Amino acid sequence: MAAAAAAAAAEQQSSNGPVKKSMREKAVERRNVNKEHNSNFKAGYIPIDEDRLHKTGLRGRKGNLAICVIILLFILAVINLIITLVIWAVIRIGPNGCDSMEFHESGLLRFKQVSDMGVIHPLYKSTVGGRRNENLVITGNNQPIVFQQGTTKLSVENNKTSITSDIGMQFFDPRTQNILFSTDYETHEFHLPSGVKSLNVQKASTERITSNATSDLNIKVDGRAIVRGNEGVFIMGKTIEFHMGGNMELKAENSIILNGSVMVSTTRLPSSSSADQLGSGDWVRYKLCVCADGTLFKVQVTSQNMGCQISDNPCGNTH
Repeated sequence: MAAAAAAAAAEQQSSNGPVKKSMREKAVERRNVNKEHNSNFKAGYIPIDEDRLHKTGLRGRKGNLAICVIILLFILAVINLIITLVIWAVIRIGPNGCDSMEFHESGLLRFKQVSDMGVIHPLYKSTVGGRRNENLVITGNNQPIVFQQGTTKLSVENNKTSITSDIGMQFFDPRTQNILFSTDYETHEFHLPSGVKSLNVQKASTERITSNATSDLNIKVDGRAIVRGNEGVFIMGKTIEFHMGGNMELKAENSIILNGSVMVSTTRLPSSSSADQLGSGDWVRYKLCVCADGTLFKVQVTSQNMGCQISDNPCGNTH
């Protein structure tokens, strides 16, 4: 009955207006609410299936591909930085422009400082030169300097300068356009340049070899010299001398003609002793004979005091 009376009293008070709570009651109520809220971990949680959600961002293979692209871009950026630093250090680019070279509108590239290069590939019909009043100095560090265009090559070494070409070569004065030296033998006769005293070749094919009227023509070889003519060999001169360390061999299809005074030094010719006999069989002896017109021929010696008169004498009636 008491409880019912209290409830009726509370209902009566609520109907009359809001019930005022004391400060202690409010503090206790607030503490209870916070305690319940902190202990409720499922507050506001809604269970959702993640497979049905829309996924954003790069995941899986796309993520790996994006990482590879970023790494590649980083490597390219590093390489670009290195190339830029090398170009800046070599060309010496500064606030006032390039300190080592100049570019002109005519296509001229001028180096203003000493340049260290390995191989230079000029463009078609290019020219390499120096200033008007200065020499062009090209130095090779313990290596030959080689200028090459197609099959033509110029090599400058410490002890020699060589030029090789399969199509020929020609030197001319750029000011007067006079030809100083040319290998076009059909148009120009071959002459040694002024100041060149000797010509060293392995093999030469020409119609004739002559010297000046006031100088001698000397042909020297270290080994064996072969002079061959398709239509014969003619040697003419005031005095012709042959000095050999070995043998001298003359071959001809028809005849060998010596026109003039012929002198043979017998100091180095082999000779037999008086004790040797002709019929020993160890030696085959020949006698060198000459016709009145200069024709040489040999006769086998079969007996002592044998002359040059044989049945097949090439001199005819005149011996």
